[in-house]
Parts: sequence; structure tokens; C-alpha cells
Amino acid sequence: MTTHLVDEARAGEVTLRGVSRVYGKNYAVRDLDLHVEAGEFISLLGPSGCGKTTTLRMIGGFEYPDTGSISIAAKPVEALPPYKRPVNTVFQAYALFPHLSVAQNVAYGLRYQKTPKNEVRERVSEALQMVRMGSFAERMPAQLSGGQQQRIALARALVNRPAVLLLDEPMSALDRKLREEMQIELKLLQQQLGTTFVFVTHDQEEAMTMSDRIAVMNQGRLEQIGPPDAVYDAPTSAYVAGFIGQQNFFTGELSGGPGAWSVTIPGGTVVSTREPAGSPVVGGVTEVAVRPEHVTVSATPTGGPNEVRSTLMSVSQLGSALQIVTITPEGLKIMARSPRGIDLPMTPGVDVYCSWPSDAVHIFPTTTATESE
Repeated sequence: MTTHLVDEARAGEVTLRGVSRVYGKNYAVRDLDLHVEAGEFISLLGPSGCGKTTTLRMIGGFEYPDTGSISIAAKPVEALPPYKRPVNTVFQAYALFPHLSVAQNVAYGLRYQKTPKNEVRERVSEALQMVRMGSFAERMPAQLSGGQQQRIALARALVNRPAVLLLDEPMSALDRKLREEMQIELKLLQQQLGTTFVFVTHDQEEAMTMSDRIAVMNQGRLEQIGPPDAVYDAPTSAYVAGFIGQQNFFTGELSGGPGAWSVTIPGGTVVSTREPAGSPVVGGVTEVAVRPEHVTVSATPTGGPNEVRSTLMSVSQLGSALQIVTITPEGLKIMARSPRGIDLPMTPGVDVYCSWPSDAVHIFPTTTATESE
């Protein structure tokens, strides 16, 4: 294979090694190692202040790392300004020029680069067609909806044919319905182009819907990275378990051993066939996590594992499912998510029984499961 073909295959590859960014005495990003494959859609997911936007800005050249290296297509870029990197960025604020037409907004970067007029015209038309805005070329930004403005911001970034497209919460200002539509469109566009997308979001559903991989960040560190289903089904920490989806968390004393772990909680014992994450100590305090969709609620005892008697507190509709909340005599709240139409008394105050399979139980060292600083 020629060097040209190797470089082309790796054009959108991004690698961060030991990257840190410090503001005063506070680390925004700490010793971050991250590799993004060419053509991958990866989401940096986490709450406000976790370091995801700072990471994106360092890849784009809007901030520089205090330590570590950043490479794109195997070439170091950490000291280069944004305009010398094969990267374009779509920010949360679309920042369209209000006095320029849609076509002029999209063409702005090309004209700045002194691209020939014929080529500008062709590439602008191509970019607008990509985002399904070809018939809006002469409109002004004030004549566009929020979703249309977002498409124009995308076209303006894509017209430069970047190897890597960075997106900093670009859909946060859209209403839920439009946001869900744009998630599908954005993923289809990325697959069509084969461009590397690095997407920043605090919205777990957004990340789960679009990403090839999700990088969950916490206090400037990479907490876990993997495909959406792996991060959801096999969280490596209580933080990830609590941030991705809903969880029932219980605290208790760990006992047992491989294949048959037990955690004694107020009012009973939770059994798990999964190996604990981290290094919890037998006899020490640990956390147990069970997702609501794994909890079965019945009117009578089933005799299954991990069965707990509790009192029905509330039942609410969540689309095609019911969200059920119960409380045990010891004061532990248990959430369940069940299909509509289940045979269950719906009157708050009645006794019910909650149970869940042993292989659905995750055990973690004691921590603050939902810490979001």
C-alpha cells in the first residue's frame, strides 16, 4: 500500500495521549488518552463541567493542552491554530451571519481561502444538497427555523471537506421532536460521508442513538468508552451506571464469591452472578445496581431470586411502558418499568412483590453513584 493510501485511510483518525488542561489549580481535563478511528461517530458524554467541551476545543485548536499530545491522521497538531488543522466545528450557537444569504454563509470559508468562484458555487450547492437545503440558497437566516439554521451551520462546516467534524451540543436549543428527527438525519449524513464526527452532549439518549462509541467523562477523566450497548449493559463504575439510563441503587455488605455474590441490604439479600466491578472487599460496604426494566412487579410472591415485598406508591405512563414506584418496609424505593396491560392492582398503598434476575445485578465499590461535578 502506498503512503498516499495509508494517509487517506487515516485522514480522520484522532489520538490524544496524556492530555491535560488546567485552569488555575483546577483540572478541566486530566491525563486523557483517547483514540478515535477514521470515519467513526464518537460522542463525548457527561454532565456540565466534566471536560467534554474542553476536550473538543483542544482537538479543534481553540484551546491548547498544558501537557500531552494530539494528532490527526498521525500528525501532531497540538501546537497548530484551528485554521491549520483538517477540522471544522459546529458550535451550540449556530452563529450565522444575519446579513448574508444561506449560500453566502456556506461559502464564507471558501471565499476566505480564495477558492475559485466556479468551485465555490459547486461546493456550496453540493453542501446544501447534503443537508436537504438546496432550495433555500437565497433565503436569509431570519427566514429559517431553528432546525433549518442548524442544517446551514452543518453545510458551512462540511463545505470545507474536513477530515474531522466537531459538534458541540448543536441540538440543545431544538425542541424534543425536532431534536429526535435531527439525530437520525445527522447519523445518516455521517454514514453517507464517512467523515469522523466527534460529538459533545450531556444527553444520554442522543449519544445512544447516534454513536458508534460513547466516551463517558467524569471530572476531566475518561470513565468508560465503548459501543452504546456495552456501556449501557456493562457499566464499569457506579458513576456510569447512574448516568446512563435509570438505576435502582442499594447499599449493603458484600459476601460470597465468584458466581454467587450476595449483598445484604436492609430487609433482605441481593444475589448476583456477575463479577463485581472494581475491587470491592468481602465484608465491606458496596453498591448494588439494578435497572428498572429488569424489575418484575407482581401481586403475589413468585419465589424467584431477589424478591422483595414492598408497597405500591405510584404508576405512571411512559409511552408504551408503565413506570412503577414502590417502597419497602425499610424505606428503600424500587423503580420498575413494565409493559402496559400487566395484571397488577394499580391502587397506591397495596402490597406488591418486586423481583429481578441475578444476572441483572451489578456490584460496585462504594462511591457517589450519580456524582456530576
